[in-house]
Amino acid sequence: MTPVSLAVLAFSMSADACAAAMARGAATRPSLTSALRGGAVFGAVEAVTPILGWAVGLAASRYIAAVDHWIAFLLLAVVGGKMALEAVARLRNGDAEAGSTDEAPARQRGLGGLLLVAVATSIDAAAVGVTLAVIDVNIVPVAVAIGLASFTMASAGLLIGRTMGARFGPLVELLGGLGLIGIGTSILVSHLSGIAG
Repeated sequence: MTPVSLAVLAFSMSADACAAAMARGAATRPSLTSALRGGAVFGAVEAVTPILGWAVGLAASRYIAAVDHWIAFLLLAVVGGKMALEAVARLRNGDAEAGSTDEAPARQRGLGGLLLVAVATSIDAAAVGVTLAVIDVNIVPVAVAIGLASFTMASAGLLIGRTMGARFGPLVELLGGLGLIGIGTSILVSHLSGIAG
């Protein structure tokens, strides 16, 4: 794998993490330290997932391909739908900053919620890992590159979401929730069109 291919793969795999991080940043308004910690969670999950897929290899590729898109879609739709509904409720009540204050629910700020989003955005990486095993690519540099790109983009996404959320409150959270639903839908459509083709 060439350095250019590796960079394209790494940043492509981290795009979902960045979008999801922006949505979380709008909802939780993390500090720089929290954003870096959140980026580290996304980076670690994104680095480990392709290794797991690679380890599974060809033998289980049809099982992963059969469910990875559905799992990603469902997790992103649930998380994104919940965010969007809460944002709409705040917009209707005129509570423009509710999603971005220190009063945000602990479940939104917690490690569990962050891990759920990180796992949901990294499920496709398992299938990529299987593909890399098939074409006999050394997984270590790929996993490191994906992890570093995801750390960078997710940390930046959390900070960008925090800044936008401070000004636009629940509107950004609504867009972030819709973005997560869009990502999940895109993953599902990609899978279904692959089956149809």
